[in-house]
Amino acid sequence: MRLSETGPNPKQLRLLMADRRYVCYGGARGGGKTWSVIAKALSLAANPEYKGIKILVMRRKYTQLEEMLVAPMCRLTPPELGSYVASAHTLFFRNGSTVKFGFLNTRRDLDDYQGKEYDVIFIDEATQFSEEEFRTLGACLRGVNLFPKRFYLTCNPGGIGHQWVKRLFITRDFRRDTFHPEDDENPDDYLFIPATVYDNAVLLEHSPDYVRQLNLLPEKIRRAHRDGDWDALSGQYFSEFRRGEHTAAPFRVPEEWTRYRAIDYGLDMFACLWIAVDYDGRAWVYREYQQPGLIASRAAEAMADRTLPGERIEATIAPPDIWSTQKDTGRTMAEIFAENGSPLSRAAVGRVQGWLMVREYLRPGRDGEPMLRISRDCPQLIENLQALLADEANPSDCAAEPHEITHLTDALRYFARFRTLRPAAEETQEAFPEPDRTEYGELMTGGDADESYLEFTAFSPDVG
Repeated sequence: MRLSETGPNPKQLRLLMADRRYVCYGGARGGGKTWSVIAKALSLAANPEYKGIKILVMRRKYTQLEEMLVAPMCRLTPPELGSYVASAHTLFFRNGSTVKFGFLNTRRDLDDYQGKEYDVIFIDEATQFSEEEFRTLGACLRGVNLFPKRFYLTCNPGGIGHQWVKRLFITRDFRRDTFHPEDDENPDDYLFIPATVYDNAVLLEHSPDYVRQLNLLPEKIRRAHRDGDWDALSGQYFSEFRRGEHTAAPFRVPEEWTRYRAIDYGLDMFACLWIAVDYDGRAWVYREYQQPGLIASRAAEAMADRTLPGERIEATIAPPDIWSTQKDTGRTMAEIFAENGSPLSRAAVGRVQGWLMVREYLRPGRDGEPMLRISRDCPQLIENLQALLADEANPSDCAAEPHEITHLTDALRYFARFRTLRPAAEETQEAFPEPDRTEYGELMTGGDADESYLEFTAFSPDVG
């Protein structure tokens, strides 16, 4: 099996020889990163020392996977070594090794990998994946054999995964858990190989105009895609957000707390958050839901199905455009939601004002604790808040791309805009008397608490 006429360049050779558990070859476009995935996967599968090895190769979308990885790997594999079975998306080798090609178009696709076992995993264009997806796939890296377990990533700066890839491989800001040190991220497990377009002499020889094309990109994108600069696109919008500080472990939501739902609706994605507010005005996000392709009536049904029996919702908050009249029907989405048992409350207009209110919730309250806590049962919201970037034209606003990370965060913004926090004041005995909890609970929930609260899921503050 001959993979190249010229052999690997020095950066590609580093990936081929690397022995760390997690290896990221990332940076500029055109560095030859995808070739490295092809070469490493095929060389492992065809190696007699690794006969029977199980390899997984991932891309975000199947169309990308087929064009960039499946087709070239099939061309490079002679019939006497192996053959591709399209129905199984798998390249089967005569020695018993397999290369499985996978993709994650939807959240449901990720569930298909739980419980699977692979010896080596590749993610091509890893910054198109969330950290949750990376860790879920990483849990598949196991097997009762002596094969080394390896996870290889290739990527460019930018995208939904920019922050976690940068944290692990560039700034090496590894997490520590005081109470569970076995869960610590081990710095020795991670290796980064920087890529620039100038590494790929073959590309520059055959496409001499490629660098010139990169030079025409806007400055920040040019720095990221030509030079592999991870700081060019790293303007995290909510830089104050911290896991542990703003996240929490699940626990039961008290019946007396006021509950809200906040939605962002579009045919491309319906997103909903369930949020409880305690006596101090602190907001606890305890449930999330996202699903594409739902018409308004189905979205209302899905939201109702995920709201537990007896769970009293004070208001379901939605953006103002839900009340816009549709040209084809003469009706509004708000009417359809109401007809399906979910009347909506309108959030105030103003993106920047809404984000400012989210920032207020991220700040500490009078007790020194942040006014927003998000359950670890809501991993997508946590990932998306960390991935939001500042808008280049208006730093007071967040960027609208990548669009897939904006739905749940917009729902949170609508909630924050709807339920504005009162400014913190100096607490005194006279200004803040102890409330009558019974009267408060009846006022906010509409009656006495019953035993149904035992069915609810909420959370307690994280310790690490």
